[in-house]
Amino acid sequence: MASTSDIRNGLCIKYNHDIYKIIEFLHVKPGKGPAFVRTKLKSLTSGKVLDNTFSAGHKIEDVRVETHTYQFLYAEGDDFHFMNTESFEQITLQKNILDNPDLLKEGTNVMVQVNTETDLPLSVDMPASIILEVTYAEPGIKGNTATNATKSATVETGATVNVPLFINEGDKIKIDTASGNYMERVKE
Repeated sequence: MASTSDIRNGLCIKYNHDIYKIIEFLHVKPGKGPAFVRTKLKSLTSGKVLDNTFSAGHKIEDVRVETHTYQFLYAEGDDFHFMNTESFEQITLQKNILDNPDLLKEGTNVMVQVNTETDLPLSVDMPASIILEVTYAEPGIKGNTATNATKSATVETGATVNVPLFINEGDKIKIDTASGNYMERVKE
């Protein structure tokens, strides 16, 4: 058993007969009244996100997890196939467990958290950013660069990302996997 002082991002807990991962938290000590912790929890079975407030000192049941490196092999419908880079064991995960499945490129290494009690995968942590090639982008119109204007572009995985007007087909761009936003153009 853990308490609210042990809450951190990525902690997996049992709550309301389900397993949740803490996405965000904030310790609040108001001037009047007891302290509390505001959390944003993501269900690892359904993918739903809910807000919850725990009073200070509240006991929470944490789930013991191990983290392993897996390589993304391929997608087949809603099934995503991964291989453990140490034991070469393959697993199949559903699309709803992944945070941004459209940005996964074959061969990408991800961190998979596994429940040690049941040996079931709980969540997949993608790298902070990923570099993808633009396969389709409307040509930029000269003179439209005075403001932070953007256009949509399709990358090699099929995802659509808003990019600045100077990005063209064939450019490699760095994308933030948490938000799915364009970060920068990558020179080769």
